[in-house]
Amino acid sequence: MNASVTEAPPHQESAGADRLPPPDAIRIHTTVEPGADAVPVEEREIALELRDVSCWYGTFQVIRDVSVTVARREVTALIGPSGSGKSTVLRTINRMNDLVSTFRLEGNILLDGQDLYAPDVDAVELRRRVGMVFQKPNPFPKSIFDNVAFGARINGYKGNIGELVEASLRRAALWDEVKDKLRQSGLSLSGGQQQRLCIARAIATEPEIILMDEPCSALDPRATLQIEDLMADLKTRYTIVIVTHNMQQAARASDRTAFLTMGEDRAGYVVEQGRTVDIFTNPKNQLTEDYVSGRFG
Repeated sequence: MNASVTEAPPHQESAGADRLPPPDAIRIHTTVEPGADAVPVEEREIALELRDVSCWYGTFQVIRDVSVTVARREVTALIGPSGSGKSTVLRTINRMNDLVSTFRLEGNILLDGQDLYAPDVDAVELRRRVGMVFQKPNPFPKSIFDNVAFGARINGYKGNIGELVEASLRRAALWDEVKDKLRQSGLSLSGGQQQRLCIARAIATEPEIILMDEPCSALDPRATLQIEDLMADLKTRYTIVIVTHNMQQAARASDRTAFLTMGEDRAGYVVEQGRTVDIFTNPKNQLTEDYVSGRFG
């Protein structure tokens, strides 16, 4: 889907990290008519599937009966207000919540049909297959070269590490900017470069899926567009799931979108999911329309 976003004239904005565009601020221009699905659901190759997933931290239920399908080599965006469980969904896919003693999960998360919480699944190997990029760039206090090589080395990579680092930096659209300073600290790079370095580090382990938790929230508009362009390139090789509070970004960068919100019990649940163009131009649920148009958030 080729889509572009036009922003409406300036409008008074509310404060806060969940600032949303005013009503009618997002308009998607596409050659595909809303409702027409170029790839029928039954023909999409599903890489990842969440089936009736519910999560608790202690007695507090964070998400309830979340079912989401993620197609291979597409960008799937998770949108919704703060507290609706979007980041918890990512952490659950990556099994980062294993480190929280009070965490409990019901339901199934399937990667290529394999239940990620089955007893015989190695969580370390899973995290190699499912890479993670966080909200704030977090390069290690190592050289640019060692940042990219780190994951491959600890996973016992036997090939040419120099070629792997170069290939990963090229895929992250960073090679030309850093090829002459690979021994400099990764912390010396700009914020946008640091985030692309973290993406290069993630893809160096050859993951099947890349999870991105608000990867552009700390970046300026130019760096944000660089990351979005990079996602468009990466999806030809990888499956991407992104959490974003930026409605324009979800409209520009994703193929499909799932909208989550909270019930009265504060547990997050999926209201609606589908092609991004349909979610933003022809939503089926009034809650979805109110959220994407900025009436609440």
